[in-house]
Amino acid sequence: MKQKLASIPLLLMALIGVIFITGCASNESGAEEDQEVVNLYTSRHYDIDDELFEQFKDETGITVNVIKGKSDQLIERITREGEATEADLFFTADAGRLHRAKEAGLLQSINSDQLSENIPAKLTDEDKQWFGLTKRARVIVYAKDRVDPTELSTYENLTDEKWNDKVLIRSSSNIYNQSLLASFIELHGIEEAKLWAKGMVNNMAREPQGGDRDQAKAIAAGEGDVAVMNTYYLGHMLNSTDGEEVNVAKELGIIFPNQETTGTHVNVSGIGVTKHAKNKENAIKLIEFLSTQSVQEQFASVNYEYPVNPDATAGELLQSWGDFKEQDLNLSILGENNAEAVKVFNEVNWK
Repeated sequence: MKQKLASIPLLLMALIGVIFITGCASNESGAEEDQEVVNLYTSRHYDIDDELFEQFKDETGITVNVIKGKSDQLIERITREGEATEADLFFTADAGRLHRAKEAGLLQSINSDQLSENIPAKLTDEDKQWFGLTKRARVIVYAKDRVDPTELSTYENLTDEKWNDKVLIRSSSNIYNQSLLASFIELHGIEEAKLWAKGMVNNMAREPQGGDRDQAKAIAAGEGDVAVMNTYYLGHMLNSTDGEEVNVAKELGIIFPNQETTGTHVNVSGIGVTKHAKNKENAIKLIEFLSTQSVQEQFASVNYEYPVNPDATAGELLQSWGDFKEQDLNLSILGENNAEAVKVFNEVNWK
């Protein structure tokens, strides 16, 4: 009997413990349910993006849950997930890819006065299903020790006989090149675009291979004298922890093509709210935050991408390259002309 009485306090304490633990679990679960979130599927892989998402959380209390992957894989995933998708936002590089997501019915139109004010209309989908957040210029770089920059002026000039066996550029499967040619189709028509593509093939220093950094390295190795690449890659190379990349980039000069004609081709990293977004309001808040002047200046100074917000100042390196005239196109056209561009590449045997 004495032993039985002694066990009562122990049982009582155990019961209290269970109630306490259950209560804590309930509170934690409730906290998770109450937590404001937005779920972002992105093909971007930059530290600055993660830092900005933390800033957004600090300012709004909204946590950004990030799923990273390659663009086409994310598009396929959102398609496969359908209405059950957790994705509220899709963020990727190149207007051509954003157009693919739109054509697949994965995005929805968003009306926001703040976005209309912060982002020029030409960098926004015509139906407001995606918004450009950073710009990259596709420029010509050249070997400082072998090329007189006054001989370079336009993309078209690269098809001149004097550049025979000296031009380096990515393959035709690369979306950046497809968008570049798509812009030519819009500006000059299909036949002139085809002549340019054919002339480029004739002047290639080697069969297209590698990324933009590889074209720069090929110039340093003497495989060619000029290359077409995006400015932000050059920024990363000049500030790389890899000494070889820094040395390669220092050997290169840069020109912004077509300043006396149609302007330099620019493209964007852009973002859109998914059709089945569960956290639509938070998604719009994040896009608006990323379009603000201060955030835009962080993109520009850390990731060497040009700001889309006209009030934002480009970083020191970008300013050192000078101002330039851009192509005057709504970037929606890059996706709309993509199929024609791929067809032209195939016809001229651009591998």
